[in-house]
Amino acid sequence: MLSQLFPEVTGFQWDEGNSEKSWRRHGVRQVEAEQVFFNQPVLIAPDLKHSGAERRYFALGRTDTDRELLVVFTLRGPLLRVISVRQMSRRERRYYGEAQST
Repeated sequence: MLSQLFPEVTGFQWDEGNSEKSWRRHGVRQVEAEQVFFNQPVLIAPDLKHSGAERRYFALGRTDTDRELLVVFTLRGPLLRVISVRQMSRRERRYYGEAQST
């Protein structure tokens, strides 16, 4: 699925601080966040509000254990750099559910 979404991406990049924050604050490990990009459905949209010097995106998707996550990321060359990850909010879950049924 990742290669269909972003054919130029060859892997993931993590900032150690962001990775630790995602685990400490939200209980989400790197491997779970990465699973979102390999499971269907995954919804990708630009994060216009937080895009500045570099374009940011967010992904709504599921892990292998069916956990619903929001992943904020950017693309840096051939790498998908995860900025933050957390469980979807109620509103995001509703949007994700509606998108699946259409």
